[in-house]
Amino acid sequence: MSKVKYYYDPDTLSYRKIEPKKSKKYRNLFLFIVGAALFGFLGLIVLLNTNLLNTPKELSLEREVRNYELQYEILGKKMEQMEQVLTNIEDRDNNIYRLYFEANPIPEEQRRAGFGGINRYKSLEGFNNSEIIINATERLDIIQKQMVIQSKSLDEIAKLAEEKEKLLAAIPAIQPVRNEDLTRMASGYGWRSDPFTKARKMHWGMDFTAPRGVPIYATGDGTVKRADNGSSGYGKHIRIDHGYGYMSLYAHLSKYNVSKGQKVKRGDLIGFVGNTGRSEAPHVHYEVFKDGERINPINFYYGSLTAEEFENMLKFANQENQSLD
Repeated sequence: MSKVKYYYDPDTLSYRKIEPKKSKKYRNLFLFIVGAALFGFLGLIVLLNTNLLNTPKELSLEREVRNYELQYEILGKKMEQMEQVLTNIEDRDNNIYRLYFEANPIPEEQRRAGFGGINRYKSLEGFNNSEIIINATERLDIIQKQMVIQSKSLDEIAKLAEEKEKLLAAIPAIQPVRNEDLTRMASGYGWRSDPFTKARKMHWGMDFTAPRGVPIYATGDGTVKRADNGSSGYGKHIRIDHGYGYMSLYAHLSKYNVSKGQKVKRGDLIGFVGNTGRSEAPHVHYEVFKDGERINPINFYYGSLTAEEFENMLKFANQENQSLD
């Protein structure tokens, strides 16, 4: 209740009540209403910026947004780890695997290339967090592309490894006669004295002297192309096609243990030492062909000889003595 105010009237020598003017009443009322409205508006703004007036749905959405932000941060770290692992694999792929199997390295620009042409991420534009979403999607696409390229590269390496394994198994890499069965290594590849004419002529293989009936072994994986005595001077002989341009020949046998068309593995028993054909004594005459050309067999014994044994063989093979055929 407002206080009543008085004033002293000297004419009547008494106190009179002060009556407020109507305009002042209206003004005070207006100021009160304006002040109350302003105060209420400011209070509403304050309340709206706090959680006091948020609905359960709004609070749930806020929690969801915070969870998305956390998940995006975790996703970013996972993508970074994936990129590091991929980089490591790619480095080994280019500098170890592909190098070992003589395959060309995959260029860095091919591995890291983005996606040209149309805008692949147009549907992700126009949102509050479009930039973040587009960046994450693009990184994932590039990682996926890198993984596809790497997968294809490893498939190629696996195929090359399989082929190399087959090649290593096919190359004639052991002696046709075991050391313990040898009498001696009689003659090597090169110019030698012919045992019958005594003339100097090219000897295209190596002669391994051994008693008649000593086992002869395939020097590499392959297929028997011939097992007959139809070639002049060789007597009973075997030819094995090893693939990759390699062929081996075993001559002057006493008998066969394989037939034409048969598949053999390195170390398989294929025949026995003899003295058939143009031969002076029991031995096996051994030749190696590459792409149809005769080559020195001494370069292919890494699979069965020690360094000392190879050195001794080399010494005997290089002597210009008389061959046995």
